[in-house]
Amino acid sequence: MKRMMTMLKVEGKLALRCPDGLIFGVGMPVGVLCLIGIIAGDQTVSGQSSYTFMESAFASLLTVGICATAFMGLPLTFADYRDKKILKHFFVTPISPMLMLFIQVIIAMLTALLSSIIVSAVAIFGFGYQMQGNVWAFIGAYFLVVLSMFSLGMIIASLCKTVKIANVVTTFVYFPMLFLSGATIPYELFPSFLQNIANILPLTHGIKLLKDISMGVSSEHMFFSIGILVAFTIVGCVISVVSFKWE
Repeated sequence: MKRMMTMLKVEGKLALRCPDGLIFGVGMPVGVLCLIGIIAGDQTVSGQSSYTFMESAFASLLTVGICATAFMGLPLTFADYRDKKILKHFFVTPISPMLMLFIQVIIAMLTALLSSIIVSAVAIFGFGYQMQGNVWAFIGAYFLVVLSMFSLGMIIASLCKTVKIANVVTTFVYFPMLFLSGATIPYELFPSFLQNIANILPLTHGIKLLKDISMGVSSEHMFFSIGILVAFTIVGCVISVVSFKWE
């Protein structure tokens, strides 16, 4: 425990020196939320009189912070350490791959939670947002989405040998996940062929699950979405630990 807390303290200080996670993970979703709230927050979605733009966007924007930390923070940090031979030095210490991954996941998760707390505070106190569904069920679904996305980020973190490779891989994963899953552009606005593509992405199922719960809607696809997210979490964690490379 002492070893873990020491590493957590050191890695936390290093993470604060690079503000990218805070800019894209916290600043971006809060900025988009404010724009939606100012422009059309209390207006109902076209063709849907049951919920407003703010209610539709709230759950989606929470996942922006998750994506930023899972697909940009984790992989690039490990790729940088591997590129600079820092992980090679850890190889001769009692530090295990599991502990290394766990520490970075905690730091990334704290950033994602900070993003969610600020987005929620701005939505509630700034624009009068009220969740119609069960709050505790929403929190449970949120952490399931976090774990599933982080498991994918850990796979990239374990396999990418250099920062250049990690940048390319994270770009091809992060931006499609961000724009096609409904995190920034509403899924309902996509034509049918784009919706079929978006359904392949695990984040799409995560956003659908969060939206349904936040609006108090009972959907037959909820259990399917939960199963997809759980499967990605288990498979991602196993692959990331087994395939972890020190150099």
